[in-house]
Amino acid sequence: MPDNQEKFKILLKQNGLKVTTQRVTILEVLQDRPGEHMTVEEIYDCVKEQYPDIGLATVYRTIQLLSELHLIDKLNLDDGYVRYEIGKMGDPQRSHHHHHLICLNCGAVSSFEDDLLDTLEKRIHENAGFEVADHEVKLFGYCKDCIIKNQE
Repeated sequence: MPDNQEKFKILLKQNGLKVTTQRVTILEVLQDRPGEHMTVEEIYDCVKEQYPDIGLATVYRTIQLLSELHLIDKLNLDDGYVRYEIGKMGDPQRSHHHHHLICLNCGAVSSFEDDLLDTLEKRIHENAGFEVADHEVKLFGYCKDCIIKNQE
């Protein structure tokens, strides 16, 4: 079983990309921080720790490219920032079961790993002949910590 770095190199090659340290490092940063939903600047700060000479523009271009290839996912969590997380990486098991819970009070974002829409998608396919390829669910409410603080 190849380690993450080797897996990333294989994915880059399969997508016709040159394997560069920056590309592999950005994928590793996102892989090592599941659920963090990072901005470009946060990713840049992490990459810069290992490679101080890297420029922010290089990180932006690399993230754009990796996003276009669906190796990383671009998220809009309605907080004014574009965020990124590791994508499907060619693994169909990683897609389609990932939702976000967003606290309206503190802004905390957490992932919810269940797919309650399978039945709905099946009915849509049966009734309308429409096959859902993917969906995005954002649920807004209040996290457990904020609910507890509000009750005090």
